[in-house]
Amino acid sequence: MCPQPSAPAPPDSPPTDTRELVLTRHSEDGERTREVVVLPAHGGARLVIDRDLGSGGAQRLLARIDADEPTSNAQLVCKRYLEAPPRARRCRPPQRTDALPSHAIDQHSGASAWSVRSDGCLHSLSAIPGEMSIPELRWTRTAPGSPSVAVSLRSAIGLLESYEPFCRHTTHALARYRDDPSVSSTTLQTELARVQRSPIILNRGLREAVLASIARGEATMSEIAMRCGRLKRDAKGNRSGETSWLARRIGLLPEGGHRAPTPWVHTDVLALIARDGLGIAPREVELG
Repeated sequence: MCPQPSAPAPPDSPPTDTRELVLTRHSEDGERTREVVVLPAHGGARLVIDRDLGSGGAQRLLARIDADEPTSNAQLVCKRYLEAPPRARRCRPPQRTDALPSHAIDQHSGASAWSVRSDGCLHSLSAIPGEMSIPELRWTRTAPGSPSVAVSLRSAIGLLESYEPFCRHTTHALARYRDDPSVSSTTLQTELARVQRSPIILNRGLREAVLASIARGEATMSEIAMRCGRLKRDAKGNRSGETSWLARRIGLLPEGGHRAPTPWVHTDVLALIARDGLGIAPREVELG
């Protein structure tokens, strides 16, 4: 499902807007004052930083806001950060790579700066300490006010409900570290291969097609389910479509025992709903 990536784009130009934006000032101990500021980074990106008001030190990185994101996202991050108790505000100090373009590589440290923001979380691809004696190339997820944790490529894709740019960044990173014996890329290579070969694929395109068909008045959830052979009868023997089955398959309702809907569906089920339920080719709702 992951298309072959194009060549990496050239590095972005340095930021032209050097203004700082102060979001708020606060105190954690009733004595020292801190401030949350938005600082410019490369290519129009911005960094949300919590720092000591007097010295500008003791900095904490709350989030990186990409160029295509509104400044209101920084305000939301700040709000959630301050809502957490001071002991729960576990943010790492900012690094030089945080201000680089999302696809860039810090040649001095060898650390990757590829990053993707989704659902309020920052996903970064870099070499991190692992179970081996050398660092591992892995995706990590950082939620506001929480420490970074390693996640699988599939988990990152599922949260954004999109294969790109995760697959493209992963392929570029694997190429960058292919001949580097100081970094292990085995786990990431395996994760990419599984995503590309798995019959379990994203259902977002199918969900959008189903909802669009209903909005146009072409069919109801019940009619689509009936076309797929999913029927139920009421106490009087009247037949209708099993709408809960369809809602679970397209990610509107959670599976039994789960709290959230799944972003995944088997290719066979996607093909059934596309062909029989909607009368379209499966490729029209498969995400590339």
